Amino acid sequence: MSRSVRTRPDGSGRDLSEAYDTALLDLDGVVYAGGNAIAHAVDSLAEARSGGMRLAYVTNNALRTPDAVAAHLTELGIPTQADDVITSAQAVARLIAEQVPSGSRVLVIGGEGLRVALRERGLVPVESAEDDPAAVVQGFGGPDLPWGRFAEASYAIARGVPWYASNTDLTIPSARGIAPGNGAAVEVVRIATGAEPQVAGKPLPPMHRETILRTGAERPLVVGDRLDTDIEGAFNGGVDSLLVLTGVTDGARLLAAPPHHRPTYVDADLRGLLTGQPEVTDDEDGGFRCGGWTATAGDERLELRGDGEALDGLRALCAAAWTAGGENACALDGGKALARLGL
Repeated sequence: MSRSVRTRPDGSGRDLSEAYDTALLDLDGVVYAGGNAIAHAVDSLAEARSGGMRLAYVTNNALRTPDAVAAHLTELGIPTQADDVITSAQAVARLIAEQVPSGSRVLVIGGEGLRVALRERGLVPVESAEDDPAAVVQGFGGPDLPWGRFAEASYAIARGVPWYASNTDLTIPSARGIAPGNGAAVEVVRIATGAEPQVAGKPLPPMHRETILRTGAERPLVVGDRLDTDIEGAFNGGVDSLLVLTGVTDGARLLAAPPHHRPTYVDADLRGLLTGQPEVTDDEDGGFRCGGWTATAGDERLELRGDGEALDGLRALCAAAWTAGGENACALDGGKALARLGL
């Protein structure tokens, strides 16, 4: 299916919490960071929920069970049930269950989240390549996952056992900084075997399908901080997205985004759910205007003039950059314009 290339963020005359029935929220960098709630997240989510919006939490981290994630969110002041949490472990378990007989053994390289999800699908987690598994599944197992687990996966895969991965995120945020994620562990097994796994997590379709099946969302809005998982996943699923600037994406990455990484809306944090979104309009001089700002694309750099809210300036710059980039990432320098906005 062909899609038109997005060249600017959309506007919305309605609060996003009214325009969409369900928010599909990433966790790390959106709701919390280092285990603590991000500023304005608790109050914004409470207000969105009280207005009738369903909240669902969608994570590529396969380590924790939905019960554990829900308990953590509840402790932070965000009342959550296990049914409100969708993990890549659930998505990959469904994928496996569609391809192997019920009751099959599955070699698990990962944590409890994978084991619980497999049992939910009528599959039997096992620990050794000698247990005659019908599949191997790999998910984030935490910092203490023994090296020998990768060897166990490699032995089974070398015998022709199909290999699945919950996700391939190369990094994962921690309280001390950025740590290797499941994608780094997948690379270890790929190097040892030369094989390629079937992957379920964001930004791939199995994760989006799992989310829609579990939430029943009809007008979902993906909310995330990562262009290459959250926003690309929304693009692949054909649904709208809101990028919040509380996580890994900064202004420079946003301006350089190729079409499949361009969000529908951009806002500072989860308060963006509670408001409409300003429209970006064409300027008579060939630029793009949002609020008090006008952005244009020069020969080598993006130019910005005017004043007002910094986010409006960023939205105008997005329009100039994405239009200049077309179907490719924008190569123009936006550093000076972003510095003027303090971004």
